[in-house]
Amino acid sequence: MAATMHAELLTPERSLFSGDVTYVMARTGDGDIAFLANHAPFIGTLEICVVKIERPGEADLFAAVHGGFVHVAKNRVTLLADVAELANEIDVARARLAMERAEQVLAHATDTSVEAALRRAHVRLAVSETFTRHS
Repeated sequence: MAATMHAELLTPERSLFSGDVTYVMARTGDGDIAFLANHAPFIGTLEICVVKIERPGEADLFAAVHGGFVHVAKNRVTLLADVAELANEIDVARARLAMERAEQVLAHATDTSVEAALRRAHVRLAVSETFTRHS
């Protein structure tokens, strides 16, 4: 059995996950990173990304994370997200509509907030599609 560590995925509103895991993957400001048990201490920014959490004996957990921070120390990974949604919470129709709107606006604008909205929509759809394949 793989070694475990404790992981938490938190937003200002709630705790989305807390438990023992074997692996956490996320995208930081420096690129994609995977955390395993006994990882070296780490602090970094979280980008808009898909977070994958592998749990021993259970299905993998996927979340759409829309920025924040990650802290790793003493065999614990804490993901502090501005906004995050678990795969089973994502309204796919709403995410597709948001992506279409952002694509339309982006075609006529240079506003970086539109690019961020488009990235968030893509992440939501990627998480919901991944969850559907793993269910």
